[in-house]
Amino acid sequence: MSVDFTNPIFTDEDKAREHLEALRWPDGAFCPHCGSTNVHRLEGKSHRPGLFQCNGCAQAFTVMVGSVMERSHIPLRKWVLAFYLMNSSKKGISAHQLHRMLGVTYKTAWFLAHRVREAMKPTNPSALGGEGKIVEADETAVGGKSKNRAFRKKAIKKQIVVSLVERDGGARSFHVGGNRAKLGVNDGERTARAIKGAQGKRLTYRPAH
Repeated sequence: MSVDFTNPIFTDEDKAREHLEALRWPDGAFCPHCGSTNVHRLEGKSHRPGLFQCNGCAQAFTVMVGSVMERSHIPLRKWVLAFYLMNSSKKGISAHQLHRMLGVTYKTAWFLAHRVREAMKPTNPSALGGEGKIVEADETAVGGKSKNRAFRKKAIKKQIVVSLVERDGGARSFHVGGNRAKLGVNDGERTARAIKGAQGKRLTYRPAH
């Protein structure tokens, strides 16, 4: 795991918001409700930080709207840190570890982890292979011991996971996720892709209006 915890995006709410806005809107903010680029930032003490308004549909929005972060009360700096931790941890990271490192409840960490994983899923994955490309396949058996399971007393049978990995390209895992095959990008790039993947996805307790 290679995370610089002194980076302001992990400690300062405004820096975290600017980081997310730069990733989601590299060419300028646009309205997630109607898609218009004719928007303006709302300033002043009467408006919360990071609030925009669309001049087309008159709807207000922030960088969180239309993403897995929508309706969340978790500080943005903790969202950004969670994205980095889950994308830079070689063997993955549990909700319990997120709970300890982020200083949130276990329930919040569990729900947060599911949202980040949803953002990491490719929306429209491209096909593997092609002319001049090499795709490697491998499989493994996955299954834990009874003493390591949280609820089930009897350990389930080992499950087979098959992975396809394109050299210097993407990867696909079947039956169980969590493939850590080399993707040809560093932790920062993988995190940025996951944050961008948060757009257009929602995992909320209440349906969006």
